[in-house]
Amino acid sequence: MMSLNGTLHVHALRLIRRELGLPCDFRESVFGKYSDEFRLVDLETVALVGWDDELGIAHVEKWREREYREKWLSEFETKFAFPINFPTGFKIERGFREKLKTWQRLSYTKPYERKDVKCGGAQRYEKRAVAVIHELLSLTVEKMVEVDQLAHFRRDFAIEVNMRELLLRYPGIFYISTKGNAQTVFLREAYEKGGLVEPNPVYAVRRNMLELVLLGRRKTKQLLACDEFKEESNNVVCEVDGNGKRDGDWAIPFLESSEKN
Repeated sequence: MMSLNGTLHVHALRLIRRELGLPCDFRESVFGKYSDEFRLVDLETVALVGWDDELGIAHVEKWREREYREKWLSEFETKFAFPINFPTGFKIERGFREKLKTWQRLSYTKPYERKDVKCGGAQRYEKRAVAVIHELLSLTVEKMVEVDQLAHFRRDFAIEVNMRELLLRYPGIFYISTKGNAQTVFLREAYEKGGLVEPNPVYAVRRNMLELVLLGRRKTKQLLACDEFKEESNNVVCEVDGNGKRDGDWAIPFLESSEKN
């Protein structure tokens, strides 16, 4: 629904299949089963057949509604705003707050609106790109995707920008983690104290499976340690002194005399 022409490349979906919680055979099990909603144009392109207005509401709209109701902020302040959570130690330079306030109020073409996205200038175009990535991350199980995988959605979502540079310009919205050669972008607002603020069923199952795997590893290490201890206990090593006697030879006469008595 975020695609301007209503189509997506299946290859791009396949790359983030796990992040979206899709099964391995999603082409058959999802597209085939819900043929009233999806249609395979060719082997690598899927088109949206139906349009549901209720589903065409971005996740951030829920936050905006809460801000409007609970904090008594005006619609002018919340209609196009995003939750901002800067990292600890983030340096705020002079004039930054005013620029941020202006950006928060800036209108843009929302992800599910099919309009000319390039109309309105570079700032609005970039803000729409931020909104699309924000929405895509919101749709994932763990609110994260590898940066390189996001690049495969640029044409379909009409966000022809350098993904990494864009994400780095908005540290209050996105967080990039680097592990080896892979960079993963997280939706900053979705996490608190190392876990999701609003866990979903798939996320909960994955966490439980991970805990079971880690528990199994710990128990395996404990069993190996016990086996090593038993093996060392069974292998008694006796040292021989210069007279050819071994440690423990003193006990043999004592035992023999005890048997005679």
